[in-house]
Amino acid sequence: MSRVAAIDCGTNSIRLLIADVTETFDGTKDLRDLHREMRIVRLGKGVDATRRLDPEALERTRAALVDYAAAIRRKGAERVRMVATSATRDATNREDFFGMVRDVLGVDAEVISGDEEARLSFQGAVGDLDPDDGPFVVTDVGGGSTEVVVGTLGDGVAAARSVDVGSVRLTERCLPGDPPAPDDVEKARALAREILDEAFEAVPVEGVKCWVGVAGTITTLSGISQDLPEYDPEAVHLSTLTRDDVHRVAQMLVTSPREEREKLGALHPGRIDVIGAGALVVEALADELHSRAGIGKLVVSEHDILDGIARSIA
Repeated sequence: MSRVAAIDCGTNSIRLLIADVTETFDGTKDLRDLHREMRIVRLGKGVDATRRLDPEALERTRAALVDYAAAIRRKGAERVRMVATSATRDATNREDFFGMVRDVLGVDAEVISGDEEARLSFQGAVGDLDPDDGPFVVTDVGGGSTEVVVGTLGDGVAAARSVDVGSVRLTERCLPGDPPAPDDVEKARALAREILDEAFEAVPVEGVKCWVGVAGTITTLSGISQDLPEYDPEAVHLSTLTRDDVHRVAQMLVTSPREEREKLGALHPGRIDVIGAGALVVEALADELHSRAGIGKLVVSEHDILDGIARSIA
């Protein structure tokens, strides 16, 4: 058994998992969570337009990492891996970020490729599922990018693609109003479909039997669909959303003013201004997977790239 710490720094949030990892007789790796935490730091705010990381966003990220480093020391993790994705890939001042991480955490942040991000997400997402339910398509909707991955539990990833559409990017490009104007919503829908077409051309989903969705946008949609009074990971993990559920929740989110969204118990305050765009990305995924593979249901997993990162260093 080994104790590891995994950190995923995305466009919208930074998350920590500290876990004990045990290798089983068949070579798979079981995780036992010791600590999970998420902070909304919006590291990628404005990066799509300016190609620079905002100083205030860097400071929010630094403050979160200081607390994460303390937790890692308290729990005695033997190995630490931090991956950084879309926002840092695009920023011209990314060295400010890397130096800060090195100083605070004592390890280097890795800017992983979209394909590596997809592979780690897949490994984390399908671990609790029955292999006979596959082949699987796993989608990870982040703040700046979306990953589409196809594979099986036995053979791993068969095809993967990461594309630059997510809740923060789509909000900044298309949805300036609150609530956004109907024409802007249609532009956002069209752009999401257009960008996701690139992923589906590279990742054939015909023959896939099960769609698994991971990360904060999708887990939040499940909590909202269930009308949870507050976010509950146990109620969300392995819950399901029909295509109609996705359309219903997305329509509600993009037509509700902020004060109405603030009343949704399952919605983290840091996602209030971007969840509508994220829902439109999930809606586009649902329509494409129904059209291409006849899939009408989304299985929501709380386990994602963090779990994949932890397994990769055990």
